[in-house]
Order: sequence, then structure tokens, then C-alpha cells
Amino acid sequence: MKETRILFMGTPDFATQSLEALLADGYNVVGVVSQPDRPVGRKRILAPTPVKEVALRHNLPVYQPEKIREPQALEAILEATKPELIVTAAYGQILPKVLLDAPKFGCINVHASLLPKYRGGAPIHASIINGEQESGVTIMYMVEALDAGDMISKVVVPIEETDTEGTLFEKLASAGARLLMETVPKLIAGNIDPQPQNHEEATFAPNIKREAERLDWNMTAVQIYNQVRGMNPRPVAFTTFEGKIWKVWWTEKDQITGILGEPGTIIERRQDGLVVACKEGSIVIKEIQPEGKKRMSMLDFLRGAGASIALGSKVGE
Repeated sequence: MKETRILFMGTPDFATQSLEALLADGYNVVGVVSQPDRPVGRKRILAPTPVKEVALRHNLPVYQPEKIREPQALEAILEATKPELIVTAAYGQILPKVLLDAPKFGCINVHASLLPKYRGGAPIHASIINGEQESGVTIMYMVEALDAGDMISKVVVPIEETDTEGTLFEKLASAGARLLMETVPKLIAGNIDPQPQNHEEATFAPNIKREAERLDWNMTAVQIYNQVRGMNPRPVAFTTFEGKIWKVWWTEKDQITGILGEPGTIIERRQDGLVVACKEGSIVIKEIQPEGKKRMSMLDFLRGAGASIALGSKVGE
């Protein structure tokens, strides 16, 4: 069973735990496909993907086609690896039919949501931003449509009130790796009962665009709170003040409810933060990163550059 030739396809940190689990359990991973190296940071230094880094540590062959649908690249990968099972986790591209049909045990995907809810590239962000109380991981067969294949196994992961995208990411990555280790032997042995998704119940979580990172103070305090934690630590929500960008790393919901002023108005300065009116209720901004500065507590900001901020000023002009 563990001699089965597995081709692993993944790119970000979420996928590394699944790859590491396969290797630690002695499975025969014959190659890894990941997205091409990309420039990162202010200096735009070319960096390998997290999955590639794991593969190189284990001396696995790595393939990084710009587009997996390129016939030459696809043919070369299949010829070199001859996969009997393909495992993907946040690879980032839809696989072509010729690849889906190649392995005798099929292609399976480790997806960070309870399908059919939150198909797409940002299910972890979306589940927190939308105030969900639970998320999870689904392992399903891959088809040519986005995250639409038959479901093989699932695990539910509760979302805590203070979870961020980062903390839930770690929980789901670990849960996904454990679920994969339970699922692969059953799949190879033929002891699974795949269930089709109800496509009418499908919702989508596309990759986050820049405008979605902007805080809209015409939302409620609960919505603002969820948006901030749903984008912490990546890509980080932001607002503006006097034409400058503030990245907003953390907030708290104020205990006072009701309409407290025009949305975006600073209605109170506290030792631990600025209280800003929302459409309903208010938010205490606790931690920010002013434009061109490091991440800091609002207390430190108000002691320094923000000392002159007056009540009645507005954020998000």
C-alpha cells in the first residue's frame, strides 16, 4: 500500500503539513509539483514556495511549470513520476483532464472548508470574515470544475471568538494532514464511499483583492471585528487617517451598542486604544501599523505620532 507512487501538488504553508505527514508515514512520494518561485519582500528576492522547501529537504524532485496545462511540462511530469495517486493541497491551479485521468487511484484534494461551502482560494479568510462558528477540511476527488468533486472524508474544526486567519490556518493545516493520513489507506484499499456535493448549496471564497482589505465603517462593529481577524496576519485589513494608510492588526468590540455617531468617527481615546463608531456599535482599535512604520500597539502610537489625534476626527475618509 505505501509503495503506491504518489505525486504531491501544493504551494503554500497549508500544504506542507500534508506533505510532511505522507513522508513521515513512509509513503512513496515520487515527486512534488509547486508554483514557480516568486519575488517576495521589499527587495523582491526570488524565494521558493514552502512546499518546494520541504521537498528539497527530503531530496524529492520538484517541478514548477508556470501553467500545469502546458503539454510539454505535463508530459514530462507524468513520464518522470508515473503517479498512481495524486494528492493536492492548495496548489493554485485547476488540473487538466489528462492529469486527472492519469493515476489509477485518482486525484484527491485537501480543501480547507466544509464543502460545498467556500469553494475557492480563500476559504479560511471567508469563514472568519463571515462570522462562522465552525470550519473544517474536506478531502474530495478533483474534477475540472473548482472544488466540485465528490467528497471522500471530512473533519469539523470549531472557530473560536478570537481565532484569526493565522490561528485557524494552523488548526486546519494540522487537521487536514491527520485526515489525509486516515483517508489515503482507505482509498487505496477501496474502502471509501464518495458522496456527491449538492452544487445548489455551493458558496465561493475567491482570493482576497486589495479593495476587500479596506475597512468599511458603514458595517457593524461585529462585521469590522470579523474582517480584521479574518485578515490577520495576511493580508491585513486597513483604513486611512488624514490620507495615510493604517494597517489594522487587532480590534475589540466595545460593550456599548447602538448608533454612537457617524461611522468612522473617533468617539473616545482610551489608554488601550481608539474607539471608532460603526454603523452599529463601536470598535476599539488596539494595534495598528501606520504607513511607513512598524506594527505597534495603539497605546504606543498615541504616545508618539498619534498624540494629537482629536475626538471627532474620522478614519476611512
